[in-house]
Amino acid sequence: MSRQMPSKLSLPDRESPIKVIDMHTGGEPLRIITSGYPAIPGDDILAKRRYARDELDHLRRFLMFEPRGHYDMYGAILVEPSLPDADLAVLFIHNEGYSTMCGHAIIALGRYAVDYGLVTPIEPVTPVNIECPCGLVRAEVSVTNGKSGAVRFKSVPSFMFAADIELALADDQTFKTDIGYGGAFYAVLDAGQFGLEVGSSPVRHLIDIAQSVCSAVNASVTLNHPDHDDLAFLYGAILTDGKDASAQEPTRNICVFADNQVDRSPTGSGVSARLAILHAKGLIMPGTVRRFESVIGSEFDGSVVSTNRCGPFPAIIAEVSGQAHYSGEASFWQDGSDEIGRGFIVR
Repeated sequence: MSRQMPSKLSLPDRESPIKVIDMHTGGEPLRIITSGYPAIPGDDILAKRRYARDELDHLRRFLMFEPRGHYDMYGAILVEPSLPDADLAVLFIHNEGYSTMCGHAIIALGRYAVDYGLVTPIEPVTPVNIECPCGLVRAEVSVTNGKSGAVRFKSVPSFMFAADIELALADDQTFKTDIGYGGAFYAVLDAGQFGLEVGSSPVRHLIDIAQSVCSAVNASVTLNHPDHDDLAFLYGAILTDGKDASAQEPTRNICVFADNQVDRSPTGSGVSARLAILHAKGLIMPGTVRRFESVIGSEFDGSVVSTNRCGPFPAIIAEVSGQAHYSGEASFWQDGSDEIGRGFIVR
């Protein structure tokens, strides 16, 4: 499948490029836009998200798609905060659009905020409050001798929306899935139901099953969120190794989100959703730290730090920790004669 951007929309030129710093968290990329992006108006973060989606989507594709990006690229646009406690606010972008929460990005942005002066460094831990479309996320960055390190964050209230829903794929194969919210909604289920194993089965097979699962859930389940209708959509599927019962044992999963995009990290919002489900089922207690591994073996630690409610749902506050690294910086523009360079995807 090939998709190319409409040619009528204007893009940055060499005199006024979009500048970025690239990072990764557990192998999952994050392209942070540092300058050159138009101002994004809106009274709150969800209004800004809608404006970017409706008016500036050509720039998302310009930065995420080839030849500057790739099918699984991920990005962050810093915008003016609307919450008084926020140090910065962010819109998340990917191959399909604009997500509501992204844990790997929070971990990277925590380091970025300390290293580039968005907050005043405090040793040994610097708090960084980040306004996301799902709400305020509170990160803490380890700082030693002025250098940032590992990051942990407490997410918005996470909850189990539904448990053990029995559905069928298009070929009538039945399966059971939970649905959890950790800043975004996910179908969470054991890959072993389909004879697959996370980490050894071909990733293409896992993607295909995840896509089929999402189609089945979307056809049968109506999601809702107490805070805002803009949050009530299925972001992806998380296929696990089925090791839910032993809190002392690491568990591996693969997250397939947006337009079949594969997260190389364990997925911070997905870990929050998994923790909410595990807690609701009595499989993890507050204070217990669980290790979550990605499809490439990178790791996040996650725990339940407290319980509360989100509307009618019993909820938790999850804490997730990990490490981000810098990978480079660049300036991007369009050569006026380069129509292909406006952005395309081939898969």
